[in-house]
Amino acid sequence: MSTSRHTLLSSFNELLQPERFKDYGPNGLQVEGKDSIERIVSGVTASRALIEAAIARRADAIFVHHGLFWRGMDGRITGWMKQRVQLLLAHDINLLAYHLPLDAHPVLGNNAQLGRVLGLQADGRFGDQDLGFIGPGEFADARTLADRVQSALARSVTLVGESARPVRRVAWCTGGAQGFFESAIAAGADVFITGEISEPQAHLARETGVAFIAAGHHATERYGAPAAAGHVAALLGLEHQFIDIDNPA
Repeated sequence: MSTSRHTLLSSFNELLQPERFKDYGPNGLQVEGKDSIERIVSGVTASRALIEAAIARRADAIFVHHGLFWRGMDGRITGWMKQRVQLLLAHDINLLAYHLPLDAHPVLGNNAQLGRVLGLQADGRFGDQDLGFIGPGEFADARTLADRVQSALARSVTLVGESARPVRRVAWCTGGAQGFFESAIAAGADVFITGEISEPQAHLARETGVAFIAAGHHATERYGAPAAAGHVAALLGLEHQFIDIDNPA
């Protein structure tokens, strides 16, 4: 089966509601390709490696969390940007990207899907634009939870802060959400899980007794793109494949 680019874009917009969010880059269609869509490839980031893999699989559209545009970047189409755009245009592939809207979706988004993978269920939100999730967790201590995260994501994690007290409330927000740590503390978390840690968070964890787990930006955001793209593909009768381009960050 096939569908039109307009129908595909409308389906993703209806699902993820990008108009609700203030974001640093455009959500939705970032590069226009062919009008008729049969195959979707999803991935975390619109890297050249993902684009080349999608070309090899004869994809008509690529759906990602991180598109071509990052905060504060140069807007000129040169170098690596030219190479990515050139590949997309040469093969007439549509690129669709949803950043904060994909983080926030209550079922298919990055935070909801990370919770599913870790066995956590949110009963509240916190942080800017209510992007952070928080919910109950019964763990002997933060180290026990960190071990679960490490096993579930198949990568080492960084644990900073109190690791002896029981954990009853867990907050999480995928990717580079280390700036949400203070909001997680205020929301009553015993542990905060995200992708990255910066210098200030280590001190806050030690001083407040709220543990901080950094589990990798890419590793925490591998689940929303295939969930959302798979849902839309099934709805429209399209082929879908998730391609995970490894990233140690």
